Amino acid sequence: MKITEVTPVCVGAGMRNWIFVKVVTDGGLVGWGEATTEWRTRSVLGALEDIEALLLGEDPFAIEHIWQSLYRHQFWKGGIVVTSAASGVDQALHDIKAQALNVPLYELLGGRVRDRLRLYDHLGGGDPHLVYADLDPEAFADSARRSVEDGFTALKILPVPITGLLPEARNVRMSVAVLEAVRGAVGDDVDIMLDFHGRTTPTGAIEYGRALAPMRPWFIEEPCQPEDTAALAQIAARMPVPLATGERLVGRSAFLKVLETRAVAVVQPDVCHCGGLSEMRRIASIAEVFNVAVAPHNPAGPIATAHSLHFGTATPNWIIQEQMRNAVPWWDDILTAPLSWRDGDATLPAGPGLGVAVDEREARRHPYVPEAQPRATHPDGSVADW
Repeated sequence: MKITEVTPVCVGAGMRNWIFVKVVTDGGLVGWGEATTEWRTRSVLGALEDIEALLLGEDPFAIEHIWQSLYRHQFWKGGIVVTSAASGVDQALHDIKAQALNVPLYELLGGRVRDRLRLYDHLGGGDPHLVYADLDPEAFADSARRSVEDGFTALKILPVPITGLLPEARNVRMSVAVLEAVRGAVGDDVDIMLDFHGRTTPTGAIEYGRALAPMRPWFIEEPCQPEDTAALAQIAARMPVPLATGERLVGRSAFLKVLETRAVAVVQPDVCHCGGLSEMRRIASIAEVFNVAVAPHNPAGPIATAHSLHFGTATPNWIIQEQMRNAVPWWDDILTAPLSWRDGDATLPAGPGLGVAVDEREARRHPYVPEAQPRATHPDGSVADW
């Protein structure tokens, strides 16, 4: 069996374009991956076209050989664009091989290690208008309450506004008010994760974290910009809340640098960016050596979600899965069979392969739309981190 075609299928999905990667073989099998990368859509599509020559005619079973080729045969290695393209291909190859072997994809990753796959919800189920909304205690509490009513036992909120080098007291007070309202709405038994979104400096993260700690967040995500690895230790030493990071890290070496700080309790590789399932497994194994949990980042589409669930099924130090079920109202329609979850848990994936595929007819109904890039600014008009 040989690879005969590598075709991206780009789907306009609101604030993001989903980039699905279709790998076709001469044996009739088709595999699906996802390489969604916000505001880099056309770059990733170009990267997929660039690497196609390394794939045509190759044996799709040779997943590791192809991974090495996509990484090492290119003089300009890594980076978010090239690695996202390779990640989508890697996922699709796992899908093809598992289909050929007539087993669920997670069997290629070591087999099942759990019977439940816990999910966490975003405000509005991942509706971007609510996830990234201005801070409003009552509105956040209402949305969080609906997540719990839908059966979720964990949720994530973004409680920190666009922040300067030092946080303003009124913003800290508002963040506290928001988390107090959410905690009051959902009770003490729901795990609440806080996404700082890389908006805070180390000093700001510490101040926010100390103020929010009494409401018992499960972890704080991206308390500083991802390249500031040394700052994680500074923050962890002075803030009594576990830290998480990793959504913008590419490859195991970047994760190893973070883990060596001993500052994080959770790493968050994204199957669309980190190097696909092959590299994600290696990242999880390194994290396991450091007794660190894995909670995969996944604001992307349903193909990435399905791959992440297979990964969670087979990964011992996995703890929970992000998903954005209401990113668009036609989430389920884009698949040949919908993903299923109930009471905050996803159903274990069924095979063979990924268990789902893209409905290309439905995909054509939602063509590429140029994304409106966020342009965050401080009150004085200077550029801020979004």
